[in-house]
Amino acid sequence: VKMDSTEPVQPSLNSSYLPAALGNHIISDDDEEREDLSPSASLLPKNSPAPLAVRYSPEDSYCLVYIIFFLMGIGSLLPWNFFITAKHYWHFKLSNNSDHSSGEEQSSDLSNYFESYLAIASTVPSVLCLILNYVLVNRLSANLRILSSLFVILLVFVLTTVLVKVDVSDCRMGFFASTLASVAVVSGASNIFSGSMFGISGHFPMRISQALISGQAMGGTLSAVASIVDLAAANNVTDSALAYFLTADIFILLCIISYLLLPKLAYSRSVVAKDLWFFCGHYMLGATHTSPGVMSEGGDAASAVPPLQPILQKTWVLGLSVFYVFFISIMVFPAVSSGIQSVHKDSGNPWTTTYFVPLTSFFLYNAADLCGRLATAWLQVPGPTSRVLPALVLCRSVIVPLLVFCNYQPREHLQTVLFADDVYPVVFNCLLGLSNGYLGTLPMIYGPKVVPRELAEATGVVMSFFLTLGLAAGSAFSVLLVHSI
Repeated sequence: VKMDSTEPVQPSLNSSYLPAALGNHIISDDDEEREDLSPSASLLPKNSPAPLAVRYSPEDSYCLVYIIFFLMGIGSLLPWNFFITAKHYWHFKLSNNSDHSSGEEQSSDLSNYFESYLAIASTVPSVLCLILNYVLVNRLSANLRILSSLFVILLVFVLTTVLVKVDVSDCRMGFFASTLASVAVVSGASNIFSGSMFGISGHFPMRISQALISGQAMGGTLSAVASIVDLAAANNVTDSALAYFLTADIFILLCIISYLLLPKLAYSRSVVAKDLWFFCGHYMLGATHTSPGVMSEGGDAASAVPPLQPILQKTWVLGLSVFYVFFISIMVFPAVSSGIQSVHKDSGNPWTTTYFVPLTSFFLYNAADLCGRLATAWLQVPGPTSRVLPALVLCRSVIVPLLVFCNYQPREHLQTVLFADDVYPVVFNCLLGLSNGYLGTLPMIYGPKVVPRELAEATGVVMSFFLTLGLAAGSAFSVLLVHSI
């Protein structure tokens, strides 16, 4: 199926995206609630008009729903970010001599290539869990999927926090295996959580989807800031890691409490019906009214897997764009970017030793990623059917060799360092993060808006699947890339 660049995109129930073909007309709240007239709507059963409750548009008082979705975005990627940002802690634990009496850390293969192993352990189960999430989207309520995922994440992080003060110098391989298993479980749960949240956000206006995606970038920024603060304040690596993971535990609890508060708001209320929870606020009532699963009393439609063909017909270019954006990003971040050392490392200055990687690799990348995602709230160019969008996504490929030829260490095969100055990794990481945030967010928020509203939640899960598939493929290539340098 070939996407026609001239085909107009009709706004769905919740779309705030205004295609160029509609001219300068400003879409009001009433316009947002019009029936979906897109050609793909004919693929689905016709539904009766929405009740009057759907036409009532309560306000998001004090932007509380926006803030909660922003927090959910932070929580969806916070576990992954806390795992990858604790670079000093993992190297300490996996070094050849990590007991507390030693003042030196002797590197090992486990510590040198830990980021690559971490990426594989996190992304492969994530793909499987997103497929499971798509199958269960009409079988299990979003509340059950989201809350169970959050509690699993919390349990694993509590166990990780407990292990901080345990000496594993005599069983590094066992600790390595248990850590990767924890990462696999957390990543799977996180992707069910984030995929379900993306599905729910598809029923809301585009600014709510943007809040969720921007929150993901803020999660990375907060984890980088927490890592730097803990390194500066703590006396040793384990004290720093203990405070670091306790911060994550507290924030996951905050996410659980915030999500439980969401149904209490008038903008997004929930009720219990037939042992399933349905959001019945302004936007979610419209979604449940048109959902085949909710409309069926016999239970057959409620357990049906959403149709994939009409979703892919509308979103395959957007999905591939998301795939390639995150494929390039995870290929070099953090496996390559965190291995780039300061050319002045031998000076002994803490800014070129202790803080160089946390600042240039993790903080700058995540801060730039956040800026790119926030920019989509005001600027949504190019549009969902533009050929410029996939072209810009392909142009990001040049970032890979730029980072490879910085001062990455250790180098075994490519001895040439073309960019032998500390300013280069700063610029390249900022470029990587900014383009990831902007070009990765646009397709994600476009996806649920270019399909009939009945498929908005399923489309959010499908777009999350493309994202995670890109992470999985990129993580596999990152291992090859690191071993080829």
